[in-house]
Amino acid sequence: MSFKTDKQTLEDLNLLGKPGKKSVFDIYNRTNTYGGANILEHQFLYPLSNAEAINNRSQTIQYFSREKLAFPFKPAQLDSAEVYLGMTDKRTMLSHEDNNLGRKFSQLIAADGDYKLIYNGIIAIITILQDVNDFIEKVKSSASATPFGTELEEVKELLAEIDISALIAEKNPNKLSYPKIADLDKLLRFTNHSKIKGILAFIYQLDVYVSVAAVALTHNYVFPKALNKDQHIITFAGVYHPLVKNAIGNTIHITPQSNVVFLTGANMAGKSTFMKSLGIALYLAHLGFPVPAEKMEFSVRDGIYTTINLPDDLSSGNSHFYAEVLRVKKVAKELGANKNLFIIFDELFRGTNVKDAYEGTIAITEAFAEKNNCIFVVSTHIIEAGEVLLERCANINFVYLPTRMDLNKPVYTYKLEPGITADRHGMIIINNERILEIISSRKNKIVP
Repeated sequence: MSFKTDKQTLEDLNLLGKPGKKSVFDIYNRTNTYGGANILEHQFLYPLSNAEAINNRSQTIQYFSREKLAFPFKPAQLDSAEVYLGMTDKRTMLSHEDNNLGRKFSQLIAADGDYKLIYNGIIAIITILQDVNDFIEKVKSSASATPFGTELEEVKELLAEIDISALIAEKNPNKLSYPKIADLDKLLRFTNHSKIKGILAFIYQLDVYVSVAAVALTHNYVFPKALNKDQHIITFAGVYHPLVKNAIGNTIHITPQSNVVFLTGANMAGKSTFMKSLGIALYLAHLGFPVPAEKMEFSVRDGIYTTINLPDDLSSGNSHFYAEVLRVKKVAKELGANKNLFIIFDELFRGTNVKDAYEGTIAITEAFAEKNNCIFVVSTHIIEAGEVLLERCANINFVYLPTRMDLNKPVYTYKLEPGITADRHGMIIINNERILEIISSRKNKIVP
């Protein structure tokens, strides 16, 4: 079963972002090549859902982080190789019969565009293959006990199939004769085209490992440990939002006995940021990537769905409340498919009146609590709903983000505490901004 999510979740967590807005993807994208960036984006879109696969990727990136390995290839050479391999028309293949005075003359004046692309591509591939061989020799001992050792063995087999021993021994590729170039053109561009592409794919994946490992070192991120799905536990220690400056970390342990996290707190106390932090960390963990936290262990999920910044559906004429209802319905269908999911709802039914929101929050959260194979994080301003759920459900973990008052000024700690808070400081903030005073000002009155 593949890991499932949707556009709403990707946007809520700002995983890939929009033009002009920094995203989580931007933090990790330090790739040197277009091929590496494409692989990284694909991995961001398709998280893993198997504990072994997640831990193997994580251990590989940890290896690159420990060894502080740099990317040993020149992007310009990779670009030349890609252009060359993209010339798949066999009519452009060099032959010994073309080695005539006219071609020699055209080479001399650099007028033969195809030949220059072919020549540069061959030289680039020879250099790349030599660099791959050197890299394997450099790391094969230290990598042998890691999952990356398997990838090294696979690329070594590709090199052996191409039989590059003569190319590795070539010390002056820039001085190859035309007949030699023609032979290599057939060997590299046609006979072994797919194998050369496979080696380039290895290099681009290597680029991703180096890039993500550098992020772990730069930001001091940690590598989560993936556990089997049937344990249904997640431990977040010191988890924080990677895009928030000077973010405060929080710790929470989720088990089947406390699989519903019920979060309360005043406006601006940090509820949405905290929930996004959990969602981002869990999503990144399923990529096998390092996360912004002090420590993390998690049972693998089948998917993650969040509802944090749900837009109105004006094109369909639906109200915000109805958009919320449809979102809950979508999640309910996913839950009905017996999947192990991680679900986040920020303020259930904020688009309706307080009475309906109160009743809806109790009903939906109570239904969530019956799904002990899934994990839920639900926030609300309606503390009365929490008081009812406290009596009805034994597996809800009630936590809140407090507000301290410094005279008339709210101060937010952003540190999670157990329980339900009655903090409500909306009117204090309104009064501090002198809104009523501005409305009542003589300047805003019509003089008869």
